[in-house]
Amino acid sequence: MSIEFVTSFGREALLLTLLVSAPLLGLALIVGVMISIFQAITQIQEMTLTFVPKIIVVLVAMIIFGPWMLRILINFTSQLLLNLPNYMKM
Repeated sequence: MSIEFVTSFGREALLLTLLVSAPLLGLALIVGVMISIFQAITQIQEMTLTFVPKIIVVLVAMIIFGPWMLRILINFTSQLLLNLPNYMKM
C-alpha cells in the first residue's frame, strides 16, 4: 500500500464520518441554541431542560435519518471489502 492510497482512504473515511454525523449534530446544535435562548429569556437554569430535548431530537433524527446513514455505511463497507484484494496488491 502506498502513502497516497492510505491518505486518500483516511480522507474518505473522515468525510464519510462527517457526512453521517452531520444531521444528528446539526439538529442537536439547533435545539441547544433554541433552548439557550429560551433559558436566557426566562432565566430558567435547569440542566434537564437542555439535556432531555436534545436526546429526544437526536433519537427522532436517528429514526428518520437511520436508513440513509446505514445505506451509506453499507455502501462504503461493501466497496472496501470488494476491493480488498486489489488493495493488497498495491
